[in-house]
Amino acid sequence: MLKINYKEKINVNLLIYLAIIIVSSAILIYLDMNKFQYNYAISIIEKSLVYAVVALSMNIVTGFTGLFSLGQAGFMALGAYTTAILTIPVASRANVYYMNGILPVLENAVLPIPIALIIGGIVAAIFAALIGIPVLRLKSDYLAIATLGFSEIIRAVIASPMMDKITNGSYGLKSIPGFNSSLECFIYSLICIVIMILIINSSTGRDFKAIREDEIAARAVGIDLFKTKELSFVVSSFFTGVGGGLLAMFMRSIDSKTFQITLTYDILLIVVLGGIGSITGSIIGAFFVTAGKELLRFFDEPFAVAGVDIPLFRPGFRMVIFSILLMIVVLFFRKGLLGGNELTIRHLKKFRRKKNLDVAGGAV
Repeated sequence: MLKINYKEKINVNLLIYLAIIIVSSAILIYLDMNKFQYNYAISIIEKSLVYAVVALSMNIVTGFTGLFSLGQAGFMALGAYTTAILTIPVASRANVYYMNGILPVLENAVLPIPIALIIGGIVAAIFAALIGIPVLRLKSDYLAIATLGFSEIIRAVIASPMMDKITNGSYGLKSIPGFNSSLECFIYSLICIVIMILIINSSTGRDFKAIREDEIAARAVGIDLFKTKELSFVVSSFFTGVGGGLLAMFMRSIDSKTFQITLTYDILLIVVLGGIGSITGSIIGAFFVTAGKELLRFFDEPFAVAGVDIPLFRPGFRMVIFSILLMIVVLFFRKGLLGGNELTIRHLKKFRRKKNLDVAGGAV
């Protein structure tokens, strides 16, 4: 019998992932060529890709380092506003900042989208480095509360009158350049995801995981706990900021209400549902949650049978059905869809073997 060693398994999984990327690219090209026919599907895919980036960045600090941070909406806001300010066309700025004008230094400051996304990530990372100094000394719930508070402070400052000439205050920003195609969104998201995967699988990523498993043991082998936590927090915030920039491009217009606490909860839902500490789980969870919410929209529309209106079909009922489906998924997958594992051949075989044993046990 032919034996396949560990390295060969990695190569096989890599080939499968490359095949998925190629097939996905081909599908997106086809959708872009028929944009008017598949506009709704393209919208769902682009939003899912953006959320996949943010969910994986949250998983770096929560799933792989074991720090319970809830500041994602704030870091997304920083990245989104930075990207938007640096990419809005000069000709459109008078229409955007029509109330109080724009800061003179920003009046003609326009950068290419990739550079603006990187700067947005850097701004978020700088703020993370600064607030990480006091808050990363806190534990579990206290850390979550502190980062959640920071997120709300950022949102309040963005909407405040003193920021009118920069963020346009409560009026928000519009005329933000969008994606030329869904393939462009896919490329930006893929680059971010690949870089995060490389970090997670590097020696730095192993330090993150060591802290998650046992801080005392990690300190004993020479890992600087605070510096490693700070690095994890900064890296996570950088990619969250980039994800915020991608969200701004997807929406084309943003304001402070875009980045409310519920946005953080949506990202946390994706992470938990996909599997805490699972890369592929975050990606699958992003598509599952985003597509699930959209595909159930017909429950929000009035529905009649033989001329009799069904009272359950009304605005908001979609989320009731979605919540029930989530509960069912959690009951069967208590650690998320992948439970901290990755979607590999080995995992699929293990899952199939377990399913066969369960069926056999039931038969007995």
